[in-house]
Order: sequence, then C-alpha cells, then structure tokens
Amino acid sequence: MLDDRKLNVLRAIVTDYVSSREPVGSKALVERHNLGVSPATVRNDMAALEDEGYIAQPHTSAGRIPTDKGYRLFVDRLSQVKPLSAAERRAIQAFMSGAGDIDDVVTRTVRLLAQVTQQVAIVQYPTLDSDAVRHVELVSLTADRVMLILITSTGRVAQRALELVGHDTEVLAAVRAKLNAAAVGRTTGEATRRAGVLLTQLSPLEEGVGQVCIAGLIDLLADSASTKVVVGGVPNLTRFGPEFASTLQPVLEALEEQVVLLRLLGEASSTDDVTVRIGQENPYAELRTTSVVATGYGSAEEAWATLGVVGPTRMDYPSTIASVRAIARYVSRFLAEG
Repeated sequence: MLDDRKLNVLRAIVTDYVSSREPVGSKALVERHNLGVSPATVRNDMAALEDEGYIAQPHTSAGRIPTDKGYRLFVDRLSQVKPLSAAERRAIQAFMSGAGDIDDVVTRTVRLLAQVTQQVAIVQYPTLDSDAVRHVELVSLTADRVMLILITSTGRVAQRALELVGHDTEVLAAVRAKLNAAAVGRTTGEATRRAGVLLTQLSPLEEGVGQVCIAGLIDLLADSASTKVVVGGVPNLTRFGPEFASTLQPVLEALEEQVVLLRLLGEASSTDDVTVRIGQENPYAELRTTSVVATGYGSAEEAWATLGVVGPTRMDYPSTIASVRAIARYVSRFLAEG
C-alpha cells in the first residue's frame, strides 16, 4: 500500500493530466501543488509509483501519465465527491421539471447527463416488473377499432389499437372497469396473472370484446422496456484529442450494441452506490480505453434501472461521479412522485 505522500503525488498527477492532457513532470507538480516536499522527493515518489504500475512514461524524457491501476487507486481513495453547485442543482431541476411520460423522462435524462458530464450518456428504461399499473383505458376510435392504453406508476404510457368489430359502448365500459379492478395498483407481473384469470370471469356479452382486450393488455404488460437503452452525447467522444482518436471507431461500434450497453450498466444494481469500471476492467476489448461510471435509479427499496456515462479513462472522476449520482437521485424522486 502507498503512503499518504505518494498518494498525494498520484492525486496531483491524475488531476493535472485530466486537465492538461499532457504528461506530468516533477517540476510541474512542485510548482502547481503544495506537496510539502522537495523536487527530489517528488521525483523519487514518481519513480516508486512507476515501479508499482500506478503511472507510466509514454515517451523518453516525457512526464508521467496515470495507468488504469493508478486511476483505480485514485477513485478508490477519493475522500469526497465534488458536490454540485446550487446553480447545477437548479439547472437539473429545471431541465427535468417539464418531463411528461417515461419516454420524455429518459430522453431528457440522456441529454442532461451528456451535457453535464461531457461524456457519452447511457440510460436504461425502468424495469417494468417494478412498475405498478396506474390505469387502463379503452378509447373507441371507430365502429371497428379501440385504442387500449396502459399507464404505469413510473409514467410509462403504452398503447395498442385493437380490432373490435361492432363493439357496444356499455360492454366496453364494463370490460374497462374489470380490467382496472384486476390490474390497477398491482405490479405488472401480478396484473398479468390477474388478467389471465379474468378471462374466466367474463359474462357471455363481454366475452368477444373482453378476450381481445385482455390479450392486448397482457401483451402490453409483457412488452418490458427494461432491455431498452438510450444513448446520447456520442459526439462528445471526438473532443478528447489524438490520444483517443485511434480507438474511437471500435468504441463507437461497441456503443451501438444494446447487449454491450446492458452489460456495461449491469453491475450498477444499487441506488446507493456509484460503480466505476476503468479501462481493462471493462468486459469488452473495444472499450478498454474507456471508463464507465454508473448507478441505479428507482425506489429506496430497489433499483428499477441504471444510468451512467462512458468516456476516456482520462476523465474528471470526482465531478463525473457527483453528476451521475445527483441526476440518478433526481430521476428517482421525479418518478416516485410522478
């Protein structure tokens, strides 16, 4: 384990390299940071950090840059996460306050994450199984068509047009009432089971309309959006300079795969902690020049889904972690109160 002095030198190297994109030399460290030791001591500490694999020298006679191992220690030893300013908190609230249904919430969250962190933002749709049904509506469109609408507790709105030839208004109202009695206030899994039982409880007059509507509702309940991931801010990757340019194309290709994105977010299953996966820790070779910062969002009891960002390993971890955590908490509150 490194002593506090070497940790301070490592923190200084990470901070300077993230801000300057240039290898950091001992002279610069002494000039920019109050390390309380001589330049010779800093050089000795840098040599020790290099021997232990925390920093590396990219070119002869150049300064040092952090390695994945160095970034990992830096993140693990963060004494505090940079708090958001009052202005940043107000901006998040203003940006999200006009959101409507869950699609709007996810879209706004992706844009906000990308804008605040200047990284690629990834947001997974809330897991439908942790949704509760808020309302089921049947709207007559024509003499032969009805719109089935499902609204859930997370604000998700799903709809499907159903063919109901010559449906009766009173029968439609009766079926609507039975669907709501069976489903409202229950999780989507339980609502699905109760809707299936409802098939045996229809009157002869309700059977034709009811069977079609129940089948449509079960399909909407089963059509979980939890495997859907939305990505934003991809152009942010182009601003990271030539040291990242050679690996940009594989990164872009990997970010187009939903399965890859879901696995990247997969470890962030808690709403209390932020998961940081750095460089070689990523499961995909194409993304081993990047870091992933992710967390869950949802209720206090469980995460409904995850969100996070992907960017070069040379990222501002304290600010990024703070932003990801703050936005996840705001989205959680927004959905819980919505």
